[in-house]
Amino acid sequence: MVAVSASQLLAARDQMALSLGFHIVLSCFGVAFPTLIYIVHRRGLRGDSDALLLAKRWSKVAAVLFAVGAVSGTVLSFEMGLLWPGLMSRFGDVVGLPFALEGIAFFVEAIFIGIYLYGWNRLPPKVHLRTLVPMMAAGVVGTFCVVAVNAWMNSPSGFRLVTSADGTQRITDVQPLTAMFNNAVWTEFSHMFVAAYMVVGFVVAAVYAGGMLKGRRDRAHRLGFTVAFAVASVGALVQPLIGHIAGMRLAEHQPIKLAAMELATTTEHNAPLRIGGILIDGTVRAAIDIPGVSSLLARGWFNRPVPGLDQVPKADQPPANVVHNSFQIMVGIGTALVLFSLWFWWRRRRNRGTDRDLLTSRRFLRLALLAGPLAVVALESGWTTTEVGRQPWIVQGVLRVKDAVTPNGGIWISFTVTAIVYAGLATITYRVLRSMSRRWREHGEIDLPTPYGPPSTGGSNEVPNQREVPV
Repeated sequence: MVAVSASQLLAARDQMALSLGFHIVLSCFGVAFPTLIYIVHRRGLRGDSDALLLAKRWSKVAAVLFAVGAVSGTVLSFEMGLLWPGLMSRFGDVVGLPFALEGIAFFVEAIFIGIYLYGWNRLPPKVHLRTLVPMMAAGVVGTFCVVAVNAWMNSPSGFRLVTSADGTQRITDVQPLTAMFNNAVWTEFSHMFVAAYMVVGFVVAAVYAGGMLKGRRDRAHRLGFTVAFAVASVGALVQPLIGHIAGMRLAEHQPIKLAAMELATTTEHNAPLRIGGILIDGTVRAAIDIPGVSSLLARGWFNRPVPGLDQVPKADQPPANVVHNSFQIMVGIGTALVLFSLWFWWRRRRNRGTDRDLLTSRRFLRLALLAGPLAVVALESGWTTTEVGRQPWIVQGVLRVKDAVTPNGGIWISFTVTAIVYAGLATITYRVLRSMSRRWREHGEIDLPTPYGPPSTGGSNEVPNQREVPV
């Protein structure tokens, strides 16, 4: 086995973290944005012209984000083989099925987003609306398949590892379906799927909150905010329950990850929930302990033990401070978003029939504007907890990260190039979306001319009336 330097391993991990952190936000829009578009489009077909306007504009935004996500997703797929050949060469047969299915789901979504965009004024209204359904389904399938691979890395199954007389190991008895439907997949998939709706909902709502702070108080802005915030609120309320179930699974199948999340140095009964804190020389400092809560949440009752980091050698322990603090950030932001959502809907119900409207409150709009980036931070923190908490294993208990990384040099150069590419993609995406927003604000809904295809039947400054198209 070729020795790999610590610097080379760090470069590979940093490049993968950058790529995954960039792509995961875009993938959320691929999962949840079609649902938001479906909601406003369906409302638009019932006579709401503002909702139909939002559907058309959001579909164009979705197309831009999908194109950028396709680029970042392609980079990720290459990195799996280039950076981690020790993983893919040994376990490619085990996890190949979900990767293949995810590719099919991606192409289905790409096909139907094209049909949906082209279908304005060309398809019957109900048929046009239904083209969103395969997009939503593809988002579900694609998310499940990608998360299934990650869940398998946390809970490997569907193969048998045989050690020969000379000490070499080989993979036999591969069962792709067993690997795909491992015991971690349903909690991880549910957690990620709901997180996607939270991120997209709060980010879209933040965009409209920012517009209203600048004085754009038209009905389209209010409707766009309300629809997005409602979807995000449902996700925010459901997510803590899924997180609790996922935590109980960790106590059974990945106790060391749970110990790092809770900053538990030793196995404890009536284990406390630690808020804040840092581990220094084996001692937890500056933490606020709430006795028994960790045992209750992870094991279902106060006096049940929560495992500690001391159950495994130090070489097998994850970096507890990183895992604990990323977990605390995720939970803290998630809790704040739950409370913020409940407060908004309570005030909305309480103020119904009065002239007090939260959407005219600059203080509320500033908080809503902040909720968008906070949701993204919570998402990134959650993935940090998941991935770093598995260290030093790339496949839990089977293959270490240092044994999977490529022995080839030049990874820092690759990392630098990748960072430049992603910075360019982010800049271009921002400028394109800003340009689209400015054009809509100044000139209304104008379709730019194309060198081919039939002319649009709608007016230059209006959303076409799809009810005029025969069913």
